[in-house]
Amino acid sequence: MNISYVASRIAELNGVKVIDNSKSIRICADKINMYLHMMENDVSIPKTRFLRKSENNLENLKCIVEEIGLPLIVKEPSTSFSMRVEKVNSIEEFSKIVSRFLRLSDILVAQEFIETRFDWRVGILNGEVIYVCKYLIPKESFKIQDCVDGHRVYCMVESIMYDEVPKEVINTALKAANAVGTGLYGIDLKEKDGKVYVIEVNDNPSLETTEDEFYPEAYSKIVSHIMDDSRQKFSNGKMKFSELIDPDGVANDRN
Repeated sequence: MNISYVASRIAELNGVKVIDNSKSIRICADKINMYLHMMENDVSIPKTRFLRKSENNLENLKCIVEEIGLPLIVKEPSTSFSMRVEKVNSIEEFSKIVSRFLRLSDILVAQEFIETRFDWRVGILNGEVIYVCKYLIPKESFKIQDCVDGHRVYCMVESIMYDEVPKEVINTALKAANAVGTGLYGIDLKEKDGKVYVIEVNDNPSLETTEDEFYPEAYSKIVSHIMDDSRQKFSNGKMKFSELIDPDGVANDRN
């Protein structure tokens, strides 16, 4: 069970507004669910197939390879932080990784591999872009973080000014976020040959290095998103002033 989902749901049931809402967690924590939402809302993603445990045979694997091509990416649906994501270059590797991942899940994602030297990361809150950066993929890997020869390698982060971001990247990211909800999302995208593809929608995006370098209002927008709901309840008479401000004079978002 996803502990973040449980905490978020308990908060919601008790009237507490959360940034990482339970609906978004339910969608984004399951890559099958997340990609289905992209497909249903006509969001551009790489060629994607789902493979069930009952379909794990050489004939089906060959059909997927013929449709998607090699190399391709295999993902276990609950993957996070680039774990349980592998690139395969042959049908033999494909079969081996599928068999390993199917021990953890009854269904997997097989996806077209789009090679780029960086991923776009677009941070979106309530349908508004609050930061944009590039994740520069380590030369030792195809993932933004990986374990190579026994040591961890991580992507470099480069904050990008809004005006320098291609419009198609912004528009595609907004479309992906809207397909999930109105929370705080980190949309990962790849851009190649003039086309933009959504790789993932993250419901708990990182904001810990230089993602927000050119976006000084990013954090205040997150806080305001929570506080505006409390202020609205206060103005409507649903919350007392003492509940909005705690004894130390700090804004209180609990209700």
